[in-house]
Amino acid sequence: MGARAPAIIILLKVVIKLAKTFKVTADGLKNLQDELENLKTVGRADIAEKIKVARGYGDLSENSEYDEAKNEQAKIEARIVEIEAMLKNVEIIADIKGAAKSVVVGAKVTVFDQEFDEECTYKIVGSTEANPMEQKISDESPVGKALLGKKAGDEVLVETPAGEIKLKILKISK
Repeated sequence: MGARAPAIIILLKVVIKLAKTFKVTADGLKNLQDELENLKTVGRADIAEKIKVARGYGDLSENSEYDEAKNEQAKIEARIVEIEAMLKNVEIIADIKGAAKSVVVGAKVTVFDQEFDEECTYKIVGSTEANPMEQKISDESPVGKALLGKKAGDEVLVETPAGEIKLKILKISK
């Protein structure tokens, strides 16, 4: 049971997420579909080979390679279930044409951070596409939530884990 415990935890986390609607852009949808296809073909084939090789090492009760391969298999299968559930509950975000009047999911927002005296540009995306390294922030993050619905010129006070930050919206674009 010890080796199976992580798989059970992973599956429980997946079940918890299933009731949610996932907002994605057209690119995000394609990325999810590509990842699913890759996991079902390449990922499953690779892990099947690892399991086959590990079985060849003998006694499975003390075979760490086998346990590791089975855990990896459980993670792959859990991710497949998660992506399939996401694709069943997906809401595709329409591309923004021209300049947006207010901040919506899919918009690029240029803000002035008054504490650090700097401009930052973020793209507001659904939680599945968030990547802070690419300045893509989730509509569910503190900053994303605070910006949604606001207009250029608005000042926003954002409560973050690091404390309050004050942002002024300079520009909204696609």
